[in-house]
Order: sequence, then C-alpha cells, then structure tokens
Amino acid sequence: MRLILFGPPGAGKGTQAVRITQKYATAHISTGDMLRAAVKNGTELGQLAKSYMDKGELVPDGVVIGIIKDRIGENDAKSGFMLDGFPRTVPQAEALSEMLNSTGASIDAVVSIEVNDEEIVKRILERQKIEGREDDTEDVVRNRLKVYRNQTEPLKSYYAEEGVLHEVDGMGSIDDVFGKIDSVLADLRA
Repeated sequence: MRLILFGPPGAGKGTQAVRITQKYATAHISTGDMLRAAVKNGTELGQLAKSYMDKGELVPDGVVIGIIKDRIGENDAKSGFMLDGFPRTVPQAEALSEMLNSTGASIDAVVSIEVNDEEIVKRILERQKIEGREDDTEDVVRNRLKVYRNQTEPLKSYYAEEGVLHEVDGMGSIDDVFGKIDSVLADLRA
C-alpha cells in the first residue's frame, strides 16, 4: 500500500503514523523527521532547511523532492510506504506522481486528518513543552497554519479529483482517530 498521511501541522500525523506503521508493517517516511535529523547533524541540507523551518516556511520543492525520490527507492519502501509531511504543494504531488508512474505505481490513499486551528495551536504549544522543538512557538505555528492553508490545503482538491482522498475527524482521542484511519485502510485492503 502506498499511503499519504495528510493534515495541518499538529494534527497528529506523527502519532498516527507510528500506529499505522506497526499495524500495516509499511515504511514510514517522514520528511519532517528527515529534515530535523539533517539540522541536528549540521549537514549542508540541514543548514539550508533550518533557515526555512525557523520561519515556519516550507523547504523548497527541489530539496524535498530529491530526498523523497532517494528514500522511496530504498528496499523497505519498494513494497509500500506511508508518506508523512510530503507532498506539501501541488507541484510536489505532481512530481511524486511522475516518480511513481515511472515505476508503474501510484498512491492508493490519502488520509487527511482534520483538526481546527485553535486545537492545533494548543497541541503544538503542548508538544513544545514536552519535546522542546525550537520551531514550535505560537508565532511560528500560526505562520505554519497560514502557509498550510495557502500552499498545502489545495492538495485536498488535487487528491479528491484523483479519487484517493479520505477525510478523518482528528478531534477525538488518539485511539478514536486511529480507529477511523484503520477503518479507511481496512476498507482499501478488502
């Protein structure tokens, strides 16, 4: 199964991704984790990414697309994967489609976790207290939401037209939200 986990920052994608990966034994590909690791390790890519991430902006398409292309070509992702944090723009989605089409593959489902903005701000500020992520300040979060609404949310229409979009209410407990996602994925496998 080739899956995209979609939603605004703080919607719970990372939390749900762990559960999906455990149940469905699929490769979890998180661009955010890969970029944060590059920042932490002080790589050239990390320094470039940090300059965008610190302002709540998206890392440029060329950088992210290259990372994803390399990663989905690895052995653990060849039979299926779950993308978390990619694509974030329609051009990224088109590039992903081209990458997959060249191998005869396509995206099976896009699960969009729907959460309102005030809950997102609350969740991310709480996460900042626990994880200490530097990019989790209220101003940066609100900018990330603005960027999400302008640049990423149009992907819902893109994937709805492809017939693979499944919206899930993300306002419940972690277990409730996973149950809704699991139901969507189980239906796809049936």
